Amino acid sequence: MNKPDVRPVLPWWRVPMVWLVIGGPAVVVVAGIATAVIALRGADVVIAPSVPRAVTQWKVEVPGTAAEAPAEAGARP
Repeated sequence: MNKPDVRPVLPWWRVPMVWLVIGGPAVVVVAGIATAVIALRGADVVIAPSVPRAVTQWKVEVPGTAAEAPAEAGARP
């Protein structure tokens, strides 16, 4: 003879596994909103196109690019 299960049924908010399942995505949503707020408040200023290009971009010279640099007398390839 089987005895009936007499344990009380818990409401869903009392089950710990439910909070693990809901908590992960909830934390990701809150972190995404916080990241969006930080990005929008701290956005870089857009530089007007009338500013000369030399002011807005750094010129980086890579060694070994002989096509871009003028050839110097006595320079090794």
